[in-house]
Amino acid sequence: MSLRVKCVPEAFDIEEEIIKTMNDYDKDVSLKKIDLIIGVYRSEDGDLYLLPVVKKAQQMVLEETLNHNYLSIRGIDEFTKAACTLILGDIEKQWNDETIFGFQCIGGAGALKIGADFLHQFMECTTVYFSDPTWVNHEPTFKSSGFKNIRKYRYFKKESKSLDIEGIWEDLSNAPENSVVILQVCGHNPTCVDPTKEQWKKIAKIIKEQKLIPFFDIAYQGFASGDLIEDAWVIRYFFQEGIDFICAQSFSKIFTMYNERVGNLMFSMKPSSEIDVIKSNVSKIVRCMYSNPPNHGTKTILKILTNSELYNEWSNSFTIMVSRIKTIRIDFRKALEDLGAPGKWNYITDHGGMFILLNFTSNQLEYFQQFYHIYVSPPGRLNVTGLNTNNIDYIAKAVTETLKKSEKNIIM
Repeated sequence: MSLRVKCVPEAFDIEEEIIKTMNDYDKDVSLKKIDLIIGVYRSEDGDLYLLPVVKKAQQMVLEETLNHNYLSIRGIDEFTKAACTLILGDIEKQWNDETIFGFQCIGGAGALKIGADFLHQFMECTTVYFSDPTWVNHEPTFKSSGFKNIRKYRYFKKESKSLDIEGIWEDLSNAPENSVVILQVCGHNPTCVDPTKEQWKKIAKIIKEQKLIPFFDIAYQGFASGDLIEDAWVIRYFFQEGIDFICAQSFSKIFTMYNERVGNLMFSMKPSSEIDVIKSNVSKIVRCMYSNPPNHGTKTILKILTNSELYNEWSNSFTIMVSRIKTIRIDFRKALEDLGAPGKWNYITDHGGMFILLNFTSNQLEYFQQFYHIYVSPPGRLNVTGLNTNNIDYIAKAVTETLKKSEKNIIM
């Protein structure tokens, strides 16, 4: 018997474009080529960076490892508690009451998938809202979990490159009860434009009034403002307001550990007889999907989060990384403005995070890539840390020339 596909799934165009862009970069033989595609932290010399404290913690974990026994379905309990604490602060009472609990997952993407499966299978949710634009993997993840109604709420004004807060409020106010709302906490991907605290408060009020289900996605805690606590403010606010929520945490970016796939799915809810039922249902999903999570990367991060000396070294290193991102943003804006690049560029320094969204057309992207050998994710999302003193002027010139040629209809 031969294997034959009986139904062709929908293509995820942007995801395919990113893969194509990465392949094009690999095939490009130009010495000028620059990779600004994926959100990984690069050092000033352009190389992928691994935090020294991570190397230190890894070695400590290796020396302490006596065997490679299976973890439980929920993972390492101390890790999920430390992960939840990183966001919410002191949760000792709620952890003991089990109104806050977590599941160790395979990365932030794994946490989103487990959460989506749970919401569809056991809460019978069929409608999900994402920001427009959003991370490319949000939509396919929820579609694969069975969500039938995939909707978007307005988020980003392309012309002014600013937050469409009125659009957010209006679209969520019209969302039907029991809809799941994906909320990127900070360093919004791909725009890096985040709501203010007052704007978040109104979003929380709407979600509460409309009886919507908030599902936070936090992958860049600390990268937006440089402050781990500040960047988690909105989740703490929802918690203080007594709003039940789910949160997918990724540790790839903030620990520069991308291939270890460490994540946490946090539940925060009011006291209920259903807590044990929820835990059991989520456990069933995990058991059928991958049975139990991996150990090494999680133990490494747990070591850092629970050892004061390592934690201080990590937070100091993290502060240096964020400081460099802010400096790059200032320098890049200045370079663009000095060259007279068409448009306003204040948004680059008005916001923080790992990305800048140029919002190029497909023709502009093709020109940018072919003539300047600079590779970014569609529609022009560039990794800020890929810029450095050796290439920032070249990239600014390429952006400027691409936009000027578009104005003259040289690029249609």
